Amino acid sequence: MAVVKALSKAPCDVTLVDRRNHHLFQPLLYEVATAALSPGQIAVALRHVFRDQENASIVLGEVTGVDLEQRRVLVGDENLPFDHLVLATGSTHHYFGNDGWEPHAPGLKSIEDALEIRSRFLVTFERADRTASAQERARLMTVVIVGGGPTGVELAGTMSEVARRVLQGEFRQLDTSSLRIVLVEGAQRLLPVLPPGLGSRTQRDLEELDVEVLLDTRVTDIDANGVGLDSGARIEAANVVWAAGVCGAPVEQGLTDFARKDRRLEVQPDLSLAGHPDVFAIGDLAHVESGGKQVPGLAPAALQMGRYVGRMLARELKGRPRADRSPFVYRDKGTLATIGRGRAVAHIGRAEFGGVVAWLLWAFVHIWFLVGFRSRIMVLLDWAFAYATFDRGARLITGDPFSGEVPGGRSDRA
Repeated sequence: MAVVKALSKAPCDVTLVDRRNHHLFQPLLYEVATAALSPGQIAVALRHVFRDQENASIVLGEVTGVDLEQRRVLVGDENLPFDHLVLATGSTHHYFGNDGWEPHAPGLKSIEDALEIRSRFLVTFERADRTASAQERARLMTVVIVGGGPTGVELAGTMSEVARRVLQGEFRQLDTSSLRIVLVEGAQRLLPVLPPGLGSRTQRDLEELDVEVLLDTRVTDIDANGVGLDSGARIEAANVVWAAGVCGAPVEQGLTDFARKDRRLEVQPDLSLAGHPDVFAIGDLAHVESGGKQVPGLAPAALQMGRYVGRMLARELKGRPRADRSPFVYRDKGTLATIGRGRAVAHIGRAEFGGVVAWLLWAFVHIWFLVGFRSRIMVLLDWAFAYATFDRGARLITGDPFSGEVPGGRSDRA
């Protein structure tokens, strides 16, 4: 989207291809998964965004391949020719060779993922309220989150608050505050991308919210009823959420020569593919180094790459020589992670801080980056209401709660 906007006044026709008709603001997906926001508040139709950009066209379709020699993109049965191509397919869940875990431990990358996690989470309370087995209730009332990065931390803190504040008193036979949340992280501290002090503060905040934090611990098995750990221990759990890693989501056909082991595409300093100066990879799909360090897979980095490529192409289309390309330089504007109500950590420049100030800054930044005035107002009002009342209005269970598939593979159908 940043590329398309940067080309709004360039002498070219721009075609944006996506297999979904909407742009999704992924940093707030966990808010949908924990019943704080509805999908429409963090997603906007692509045709609506670009309705006034006359040189932009939208194609709803799935790209199945790229023919670099013939300069065309394969979209189903259709071939779209290109003069310049920008690949921004993002990332997907990475189970480190254990793809069989995915049905039991969904990740969080799409609206469908968020709704699945939300339904599994809410259904467990319904079932725990009705079961007569103490052992089964304990399993239903256990959540394991694998991965102590921003997504895992945000989910753990918010789920704890939902159980202890939002749902309290709504069930007649169940104390929702008895929910057990276990956060498993393979590294020796939480939020490894942040300074150690902020990781320690995050752990203290989570433990104050009754989240169990297991560091230097790896998951060795995940099935319908729980997880196994490298210590030999096992945690019986109805809900497991995967937040431990991502990998690139490239178009397989035609691009394998540029793919790394993590499925990201290797790019040149100007974000183009080697030998193909008019083909670019940006965002989470690209393995990019700037200033001797790998550029993190964060939304601000993706936006910077998109603006860089879009503006560079706009200049070249107006006659600037290709030889004048300067390398992409990532400007780290800081990292924020929220833990719960009034709790967050921030690393901006040399400053490290947390608490309410960090939380307010996190809220402001995320509202600012939302696409569309309507989305910003709706999210701001919902957050203000939730802060004042401890209520969450998106507690809908979607799908079939009696299918036996949500959660834990066990059916309670009479």
